[in-house]
Amino acid sequence: MTRPLTPANKTLGRSNWTWQDGLLILVILSFIVAIIRTASKFTGTFEPELTISTNINALPGYTAQTLIRMGLAYFFSLIFTLLYAYTAYRSRIAERILIPMLDILQSIPVLSFLPGVVLALISLFPGQRIGVELAAILLIFTGMTWNMTFSFYQSLQSIPRELLEASRVYRLNPWQRFWTLELPSGVIGLVWNSVMSVAGGWFFLIAIESFTLGNKDFRLPGLGSFLGTAANKGDFKAIFWGLALLIAIIVATDFFVWRPLIAWAERFKLEMIETENAPQSWVLDTIRRSPTLRAISDRVFQPLQTALDDSLIRSFPVRSVPINAKGNLNLPSFLNWIFVSGFSLIVLWGTWEAVLLLRTLSWDDWQQVMKGAMLTALRVIIALILSLLWTVPVGVAIGRNRRLAQVLQPLVQIAASVPATALFPVLLLGLTRIAGGLQIGAIALMMLGTMWYILFNVIAGAQSIPSDLIEAASVYKLSRLQRWRTLILPAIFPYLITGIISAVGGAWNASIVSEYVTFQGRVISTSGLGATISHATATGNFSLLLASTVIMSLLVVLTNRLVWRPLYNLAQEKYQLLA
Repeated sequence: MTRPLTPANKTLGRSNWTWQDGLLILVILSFIVAIIRTASKFTGTFEPELTISTNINALPGYTAQTLIRMGLAYFFSLIFTLLYAYTAYRSRIAERILIPMLDILQSIPVLSFLPGVVLALISLFPGQRIGVELAAILLIFTGMTWNMTFSFYQSLQSIPRELLEASRVYRLNPWQRFWTLELPSGVIGLVWNSVMSVAGGWFFLIAIESFTLGNKDFRLPGLGSFLGTAANKGDFKAIFWGLALLIAIIVATDFFVWRPLIAWAERFKLEMIETENAPQSWVLDTIRRSPTLRAISDRVFQPLQTALDDSLIRSFPVRSVPINAKGNLNLPSFLNWIFVSGFSLIVLWGTWEAVLLLRTLSWDDWQQVMKGAMLTALRVIIALILSLLWTVPVGVAIGRNRRLAQVLQPLVQIAASVPATALFPVLLLGLTRIAGGLQIGAIALMMLGTMWYILFNVIAGAQSIPSDLIEAASVYKLSRLQRWRTLILPAIFPYLITGIISAVGGAWNASIVSEYVTFQGRVISTSGLGATISHATATGNFSLLLASTVIMSLLVVLTNRLVWRPLYNLAQEKYQLLA
């Protein structure tokens, strides 16, 4: 579907230059200058004794550096998502390795990636700040990319068979098929999960920008370290201004980035009738009306795109790439052998190194890990159940009601993006006074890293329901219960399972900041696997950190393999939308 032109945006033939064009060009140039000036600070000598100021005047500079890190992390996440999910979708051998590996990677907490990533990059750039900056970007990347990759892979698997058959009838080569069928099929889910992934990056921002490893401090100037320092000092004024600026950034990002993308993605929705109350965006309309940008696109980008398309179409004709009936590439056997052999070698080497490190643990350490795993697993289950109770109905309401989405989407994005660790000074005042303290309060804090994955996936699923099916339900006068049972739940089921898979991994990851809190110079913690990981990272106990990470990964992977993956396969087989 293509978004219909209204009197406000029927301007394709207009050539008059307006103030919007000047403002747009000025904003673009200002962003380029700001990015270059901020990025120049990432070089130079690293200062291990860096003092983070809680003066409000330092906030603009700190925020600019954080935005650069977030932007680069999202860019790398998007590239990784497209390559990883597409490779798993098109190659049966790669799918059997990459998808289980994705389960493992998303189950590893951010703090467990931290020692290896930081030490490796610091060794590559000794004494230079760029090494620590790259480590922070990669850690933010690990908090963003898994959810996007699962979403895009699920969208590729859900392409209607009739459209796949049509691509073969029209003899599209892999390049044409990707841009005309496969990428458009995942745009809606990819946009909504990008919102969630960026929110996930904000969630762990404090832990990433102000982390310690043993007795070494790897603090970086940024909004996250500002909020972390203010929270540790109990400086509520600095916390207020930091959170206010964070919320302002989230609102601005929603207005200038996510709303235009959501409105643009509507054109890829699979439906037979025109949608009423389609998402609107003033920014998108301004870009479409701009004769300056249209001229640049027509004279610069369009010729380059045409030349690239023509060269790739000639380089990869249809018959040169063998594809089976299900759309998988039939790669030569020697390529499969190289892929499997290389992967096996890496696994064997990593297993041997892990065994050498785990041999140093005592029986008491293993008992601590197992006890913490059971307690954290119980909190994860409770947090998941409580999250499902409200995210499914609210997500469907937002996804089906455009006006409601316009109001609630920014609010939900703000709530999902505010780092829980920044709220700890306020939350702890209440949690320490209730029965159970942090033992129960950790569940509430864990939900902040769980429920948004489900909510955004349900919203994407509800938005992808064709309007003609909604019209058919109205024509047949189905009751509310019948609509949920025969249309809504089957339609959102694949998205819901994808959200749950990401949510479970997010809950386990959130345990590292929910069960172990540094507040006003003292540590408040409760028994759990997340607390064990945080304590092991802070003290530099790599053996205990590895054991805790391995147990957490095993629990997440086994749950995905035995529970969620069978349900995911059921969703693909029984609830796939047919064209």
